[in-house]
Amino acid sequence: MLSAELAELATIVDPDDKVSQDHLRADMEKLDKRLELLEFQRLLSGPADRLGAIVSINAGAGGTESCDWAAMLARMYKRWADDEGFKTEEIDVLPGEEAGIKNITFAIRGSFVYGYLKGENGVHRLVRISPFDSNKRRHTSFASVEVIPEVEDDIQIDILPQALKIDTFRAGGAGGQNVNMTDSAVRTTHAPTGIVVQCQNERSQHKNKASAMKMLKSRLYDLKLKERQDKQQVDYNAKNKIEWGSQIRSYVLHPYNLVKDHRTDHENTDSAGVLDGALDGFVQAYLKMKATKS
Repeated sequence: MLSAELAELATIVDPDDKVSQDHLRADMEKLDKRLELLEFQRLLSGPADRLGAIVSINAGAGGTESCDWAAMLARMYKRWADDEGFKTEEIDVLPGEEAGIKNITFAIRGSFVYGYLKGENGVHRLVRISPFDSNKRRHTSFASVEVIPEVEDDIQIDILPQALKIDTFRAGGAGGQNVNMTDSAVRTTHAPTGIVVQCQNERSQHKNKASAMKMLKSRLYDLKLKERQDKQQVDYNAKNKIEWGSQIRSYVLHPYNLVKDHRTDHENTDSAGVLDGALDGFVQAYLKMKATKS
């Protein structure tokens, strides 16, 4: 009704009446924003879309190159979260031997974070002139991204104590002397599914156990969602090979600048902007594609 009224008003407003034209333009902009919000709410209607997310990034084969790429991806998602007003919390990280990270897990908390980022699951490919190659040759690197919903306290996930194997070990990497000198890190294995989670970010073993348990519940909830959607049960111990041909998105920094999603064909020539967190175009393109196929 409102759009019809504005369209009718546009035909009768005097083009020379600047005040009325400005009011009409402002009303049209408000209408556009309302329509965008309604469209997004329609796209984010899955049972877990409203939840926060747990993001895990693993470097592929390629040593330092891939570890640096995994760190770049982690920074990209954290910058996106900052721009959107979401909070991030690091859960576990394993640094690379020379640079970057081998793997990292962190939570992003806020409304509909999982709904926004669920399309980021998959292998991400980087093409660039390597800063680690003295001959300045072009390198291709791969890293995998996994996004699962972070369960909230009102979501009931029953876990039998006898189904768990809990190991403690000495934390590695940064964190201070107290972290590195005590067995504060925790690794929890869920025997029925083979799911393994670990946390070494907190100084307290008790806090690490609590974080690992919450992450385990999130993975089990994600597994239940996939079963409910009539998909094959996920085997969390068997990952897709992180290599050529399996990527969902390519980030090219040389010989030209282009980020392209291979599922939606959405592109952005501002590679630096995307790596600084400008992901909304890719998020929206994926959600719209999924909506047309459902």
